[in-house]
Amino acid sequence: MNDVDARMDRLRRAARYRYQQLVDSEIERGSLDPDEVREERRLLKAADVAAHARAQIEEAERRGVFEGNPYHGKPLPGNDGQHDPDWWIRSKIEREDIRGIAPPALALRTEDAELDDALDALSTEADVRDVLVDFNARVKEARRQLLGGPPVVTPLRDVDDELVAWRERREARLASAAAAAAALTAASDDRRHRWWRRWR
Repeated sequence: MNDVDARMDRLRRAARYRYQQLVDSEIERGSLDPDEVREERRLLKAADVAAHARAQIEEAERRGVFEGNPYHGKPLPGNDGQHDPDWWIRSKIEREDIRGIAPPALALRTEDAELDDALDALSTEADVRDVLVDFNARVKEARRQLLGGPPVVTPLRDVDDELVAWRERREARLASAAAAAAALTAASDDRRHRWWRRWR
């Protein structure tokens, strides 16, 4: 902080101190309402905080602190303008892939996004049906509980429709695996024939 800034800061503090003395004396005389004064002081403090924050940002920009910052002059990622008091815990859970401690709404949403892959790893329809029934039961239970936190918006899965989709994905995987095996066999046969022709 240079001399001019230090002098301006001292003048601001002195003016603020003198203003508070004048206001206190007016309150003692009864010419000012204390509630109005408290509200005005609160607003002044808020304005001081905002001005101080702006001054700090401008000072940091002059020093080049924000050079190379990919978000400089751009909105922060994930900030859609809506106030979300749980933004920090949600981002930590997503960033570190934490499972088991998230609120039911977030845990079910994550599980719903990964459910198709989990179902594809199963080999029998009975197992797929059991997983879907369990998932739907947990969604219903989470909707019934009034524990606070974000609302449960995860949809229920129709078991029969999901079984049909699981069969179709499985048949497509088996068909692509068979095609890949056939291509490998054809390539191997072709190499064998070429070797045989060269040997003869």
